[in-house]
Amino acid sequence: MAAHWQPELIDCERPGGLVLAHHRQHFLGDANGLLFPREWLKKQELPVLAEHGLGHFRGEPVYLLELQGKAELPGCHWQSLRQVMLEGDAELFQMLGFAAQIGTWASDNRFCGSCATPMLQVPGERAMQCPACSLRHYPRLSPSMIVLVTRGDDVLLARSPRFVSGVYSTLAGFVEAGESVEQCVAREVREEVGVEVRNIRYQGSQNWPFPHSLMLGFHADYAGGDIVLQEEEIEDARWFSIHALPPLPASRSIARYLIDSYVASRLGGTEPVLPD
Repeated sequence: MAAHWQPELIDCERPGGLVLAHHRQHFLGDANGLLFPREWLKKQELPVLAEHGLGHFRGEPVYLLELQGKAELPGCHWQSLRQVMLEGDAELFQMLGFAAQIGTWASDNRFCGSCATPMLQVPGERAMQCPACSLRHYPRLSPSMIVLVTRGDDVLLARSPRFVSGVYSTLAGFVEAGESVEQCVAREVREEVGVEVRNIRYQGSQNWPFPHSLMLGFHADYAGGDIVLQEEEIEDARWFSIHALPPLPASRSIARYLIDSYVASRLGGTEPVLPD
């Protein structure tokens, strides 16, 4: 069966199709959803920064209008990308995640970082190029790691002040220049909670468009040390028994997959499916 979401480069000179309006991780919507007839929406008085062809969703060509601000239209509202993730429509989230990444890239690269000349879209390629000095920018991905640290039937979970109240999750952080992802795992765990890990194993990855991360998931065994919080990043961290877990992240997240996968392996349950 063909996938309902197929990203591809579409020429914006083509008429028709559907369109999304995006601004900083939020999409414009109405009673019919987040996709609008393209020609109709383009006639509205919206502060458009750029238009990009995204691909095909359920057989229809889809475009993106990246906006300078959250314009208001009668009968319309703004919905966050995170809300869509929590609602559980995997294909819609995948398409909107891609759209948000392209929109963020288009907004962040309107001017050349070398000479400040306005950038131009490269025909036939997902790229922006400076007409003055030829500097070229492609959509950005920031590699990051996320890890579940375990000790027998106990898992090490933490919460950031940014989390929903009561929710605990796995540890995560961005890969720094010059280090491997495995080195990043050991460093971030040490920095955030003060413990050492060993036997670091890759488990899978997930596109994480908040705004442009690629999350690389790992499992690591506890090797020693007491929990010492990095207070500017971590509000609380504890060892939890797999028989008495706290509120956990959303089921569509790789953090939840890492936790559920380990619990299944300890209790003989069904292995969860890695989210797209």
